[in-house]
Amino acid sequence: MNRRPNLLSGEDLPRAPLQKRSIVKRARLHEAALALFGEKGYETTSVEEIASRAGLAVGTLYQHYRSKRQLLLVLMDDLLEKLNGLDFRVPSEGGRGDVRSILRHLLARAFTADLHYLGAYRAWQEAMLSEPSLARENAAIHKWTSARVETVFRALQRHPAARRDIDVASLAQAMDSFFWSLLGQAQQMAKPALRRKVDAATHLIFHALFRDS
Repeated sequence: MNRRPNLLSGEDLPRAPLQKRSIVKRARLHEAALALFGEKGYETTSVEEIASRAGLAVGTLYQHYRSKRQLLLVLMDDLLEKLNGLDFRVPSEGGRGDVRSILRHLLARAFTADLHYLGAYRAWQEAMLSEPSLARENAAIHKWTSARVETVFRALQRHPAARRDIDVASLAQAMDSFFWSLLGQAQQMAKPALRRKVDAATHLIFHALFRDS
């Protein structure tokens, strides 16, 4: 699979903390930012509010990040790293029912990783509207995630019951867009509704890739 976009390339980040106490403070800042970005969005969240929610001084935030924008970049880069670490390999053996279960499991695992970063994604969508550089990074992210989805679909297509006449690349792009759109809506969705969406996506992908009989 293609290498994931590095959102921190060229960023003049302060040195990463080494002491346990500083690492804990940095994690508190991350959780505070994720919560506030999810509740209020990017523009209306201030660095003072993030520090206050974390129970820290504003100066502590600036020891770790030079700006709110830099903090957002780190959170989104963390999300990409979590997605990069997911194992999307598909077993070559198993019947159609097994394949459906595998597909559902893959989607559920991806969304479990994504949901923790809902606040960051909401802030990212807002911030990139006014920053062309972030919009370019977003295009690179979608290209990368779409390629990963395509890799999974092509692995599934090797199953004996799979269709051979499917435009896998276009299907992957469409489903990738659906997944990101669903993540953007997840803040306002109850967990049962989100599970139903994931089940529906599993159903659509399965019947797009496999023959009915």
